[in-house]
Amino acid sequence: MSRKYTVYQINSFTTTKFTGNPAGVVVDAHGLSDAEMLLIARELKNSETAFLFSPHEKTDNYDVEVRFFTPTTEVPICGHATIAAHFVRVLEQQAQPGQTLLQKTKAGILPIEIIASGDAIKIKMTQGKISFESIDPRHQSEILNALGISEREVNKNCPVEIASTGHSKVMIGINSREKLNRLAPNLTELKRISSLIKCNGYFVFTFDSDDANILTHGRMFAPAIGIDEDPVTGNANGPLGAYLVKNNLANFNGNRFSFTAKQGEAIGRPGTMEVYVDVQENIPLKVAILGEAIPVFKTTIELE
Repeated sequence: MSRKYTVYQINSFTTTKFTGNPAGVVVDAHGLSDAEMLLIARELKNSETAFLFSPHEKTDNYDVEVRFFTPTTEVPICGHATIAAHFVRVLEQQAQPGQTLLQKTKAGILPIEIIASGDAIKIKMTQGKISFESIDPRHQSEILNALGISEREVNKNCPVEIASTGHSKVMIGINSREKLNRLAPNLTELKRISSLIKCNGYFVFTFDSDDANILTHGRMFAPAIGIDEDPVTGNANGPLGAYLVKNNLANFNGNRFSFTAKQGEAIGRPGTMEVYVDVQENIPLKVAILGEAIPVFKTTIELE
């Protein structure tokens, strides 16, 4: 007997088609094996595809389970595919603006807010536990060499270290947006280093902005999990917010640091997101990101 699955292609962190970060979303993935989900993700060729599952029991303490696959592996959490998944749930009338939902992921059970903003729908994703990890100086040098960044091009206020809110990234701050957009990293070398430092993503960012509303511009490379470059990365810009607070690089009053981040310009897929960090005594406690999305197509996959 054949099985049919509804699949969307969504562009996240944008309201313009063919920009931002594309994600696949499989609406009701019950009955798919892990191998089949990986094949669908590989076929769609997005950096991540989200697969939606209803709770197994009425007593389960979450509203929806979401699993995320790159073309080569499953990952615990994904920012842009989370935005896409819940945007699709609104389109499918499985969720409504004004709701706060609980999403089960392999990074934990996390809140999702669906916000009406005029005619637009925005999705706010609370991310997972914040953590930081230092990197051996020898590996730092190897990372910079692989990225094609010299020591003088590094922002001296920005230590090279790992930050995570559920899916870790190496944070590398540099001085120039012109340099950022010219990066052509050695992906084979980055993949090798990932196996040593146990971190698959490299997020290069700069404060060099000509727009007062944009604090940071960035690029993210993760060849070890099949993503040569990710256009606009929620699980890089979210941890970046925590990193900025932790390293005293954030200007804010009170207990909330917020900013707008832009990514994807160098590869012709620009997008933006809002990042929010709850702070207590200059320590980052919780991170959330907010973004919009737009559908590109809807189709059906039929499997035997």
